[in-house]
Amino acid sequence: MFADRVLSGMRPTGSLHLGHYHGVLKNWVQMQHEYECLFFVADWHALTTHYDTPQIIEQSVWDMVVDWLAAGVDPAHATLFIQSRVPEHAELHLLLSMITPLGWLERMPTYKDQQEKLSGKDLSTYGFLGYPLLQSADILIYRATQVPVGEDQVPHIEFTREIARRFNHIYGREPGFEEKAGAAVKKLGSKKAKLYAELRTRYQEQGDDEALQSGKALLDEQQSLSHGDRERLFGYLEGSGKMILSEPQAMLTAASKMPGLDGQKMSKSYENTITLREDEASVGKKIRTMPTDPARIRRTDAGDPAKCPVWQLHHVYSNEQTKQWVQQGCRSAGIGCIECKQPVIDAVLEEQRPMRERAQLYLDDPALVRNIIADGCEKARKLATETMRDVREAMGLSYG
Repeated sequence: MFADRVLSGMRPTGSLHLGHYHGVLKNWVQMQHEYECLFFVADWHALTTHYDTPQIIEQSVWDMVVDWLAAGVDPAHATLFIQSRVPEHAELHLLLSMITPLGWLERMPTYKDQQEKLSGKDLSTYGFLGYPLLQSADILIYRATQVPVGEDQVPHIEFTREIARRFNHIYGREPGFEEKAGAAVKKLGSKKAKLYAELRTRYQEQGDDEALQSGKALLDEQQSLSHGDRERLFGYLEGSGKMILSEPQAMLTAASKMPGLDGQKMSKSYENTITLREDEASVGKKIRTMPTDPARIRRTDAGDPAKCPVWQLHHVYSNEQTKQWVQQGCRSAGIGCIECKQPVIDAVLEEQRPMRERAQLYLDDPALVRNIIADGCEKARKLATETMRDVREAMGLSYG
């Protein structure tokens, strides 16, 4: 069993491009072998900004899942599912909304930022204001320990941690908590129980963070503890109540350095993308017609690679030897722009070849994709149900 559980989601916006591959999917492919991974299609999140065009969402969902599989995300190593097929996300979102201060949502930097960026859309909806809380519910329902995000998303993880803390503070005081925690300490065995008590005292009386980390590490090693006892001991260690919802960590990922066909960042809104499974003729044509250094009007004019968008693609795809060939050939007019572009075309096609092959299997038999998602939804729902059982019990909603 992995100690760390990673959760990551993507809005279904149609076919993915190479920017998505270099920015997110390559990471997913690597992480699925190192952690327990849950990857989900954030279809409800798509409605926060596209509520008036829902017809584009369904096809986009299946296109996107095929792209994930094509990129090498492996359902044998990761759980793939659709957010709306696990209704517990919505239930937890609703229950968390009861305790979330409005000011916390209005302060989110992305809230103001997106409203400015998408000024053509009416985003004065409750769903748009509350989407960071739905994002928190997505994470907390699986007790995810790590969430891969870029720098701009870190405030969302901090917000999620605050929500978990607030929930645990309000609802973590189960009846007889002290006695139950005391009984759980005894289960550690006398030697470890003594160490736990020392670390707890050091943290609570002196604020010793190292003692807190050592205490958490000690609990992580105890395989025989039940989930309830483990959560009680985490809460008792910190001086709070039972930890019903666990606080996730932000796992910082490097920003995608994938340039588009015009030298700007690759993005659908700039119409400068190459899609993951684009056919070879189209890829070749797009790269061959890319703009180059404006100083090279004729084949005999010398150029400067730094002023050419193609050079940025060489940074992603070419080895040192090819890059030297470009520098020398461009500056001396020894090579023409079409010659310079050819190694990039070859490298992109080589990167895409296995993706096209993997995708073909699912395009030939769409039932395979449906089955993968059905299995993933079942696994995800099982985990979500466990969390919701604890949440309902803590909030007095279990009516057992």
